Parts: sequence; C-alpha cells; structure tokens
Amino acid sequence: MKKFLDIVPRWLPSLFMMAAIFAFSSRTSTELPSFGGWDYFVKKSAHGIGYGLLALSYLRALPGRNYKLAWFLAVLYSLTDEFHQSFVPGRRASLIDVFVFDNVGALITLYVHYRWHKRTEHDET
Repeated sequence: MKKFLDIVPRWLPSLFMMAAIFAFSSRTSTELPSFGGWDYFVKKSAHGIGYGLLALSYLRALPGRNYKLAWFLAVLYSLTDEFHQSFVPGRRASLIDVFVFDNVGALITLYVHYRWHKRTEHDET
C-alpha cells in the first residue's frame, strides 16, 4: 500500500493534464472561443503547449527520466483524445493535430528539458 501511495502523487499532474485536455476537446464547436485572425495559431499552439506539458508530467512520473516513453505516452494520449473528439458535435479527429502539433509540442518540450538538464548537470561539475 505504501508503494502505491508513493506513486500516486507523481502521477497527479499527468492525470490533471489528461483531464484538462479531455475537457477542452469535449467542447462542441459552438462552445469554442474564436480568436479572429489568430484562431488557427492560438488553437494549434495550445495543442503543442498542452501536449508538451503532458509529456513533462509523464517524464516526472516515470522512473529514470524515460524521455522516449514520456513522448510515446503523450502521443498515444493524443491519438485517443482525437478519437474521442470525433464523437463531439461539430468536431472532427485530425491526424495532423496528433502527428504535427501534439507530437512536435511534446518533442520540443522534452528536448528543451533534456538540454536544460544536461546543462545544469554540466555546470554543477
């Protein structure tokens, strides 16, 4: 039981991010805000940022700084969320969202984290 209680707090940020992403993708097309000429940029940037944060939360939860698994889980969740979104009125699933915006957001975020971590390790020695 203690091991389970030790693991749960590490996964809470991931669960929070997954719930937030699910909530946003559950909104119908009429419930979504419009950002005028910036609409596409804002919404696609939100994809990248959201999945970047999700990938970081997975990285924090997984043992041993497993960057590849954190990236894989973020992309896998993106696929399942796009499938879910296909059932929301006025919305559609987009593999471009998954493999361009979500994937790239997760990759860039994990890469920046990796480089930052390596730099701070190097500075400490």
